[in-house]
Amino acid sequence: MTRVELKRLLLGGLVLHCMNVATAHADSVNDYPTSVRADYVFGCMKANGETQRTLDQCSCSVDVVASLLPYERYVTAATVLSMAQVQGNLGGQFRSSEQATSAVNDLRRAQAEAEVRCF
Repeated sequence: MTRVELKRLLLGGLVLHCMNVATAHADSVNDYPTSVRADYVFGCMKANGETQRTLDQCSCSVDVVASLLPYERYVTAATVLSMAQVQGNLGGQFRSSEQATSAVNDLRRAQAEAEVRCF
């Protein structure tokens, strides 16, 4: 193998490695499924108006939340918020649990930051 061929081979391997690292990083940052992002944007638009500007702001908002809050934590907070609406003892457990309150507080902080950045 000549020096030129060796350089090409090494350069090709380096490029592939960098692409794999970039893809892995993008996957870890963008771990919210599209349907969850869309649901967030729809809910945000219902609460804030259904205009093009609001669509842009709500899309920005979900991106900020996703950058600050891991998806698993988002799911926990969304579940707590949903279950806390249930009447009786079951709903009460979700309303009073320290772990549940912590997850919801994390989501609220991320949403507050998104409000500052996007609206």
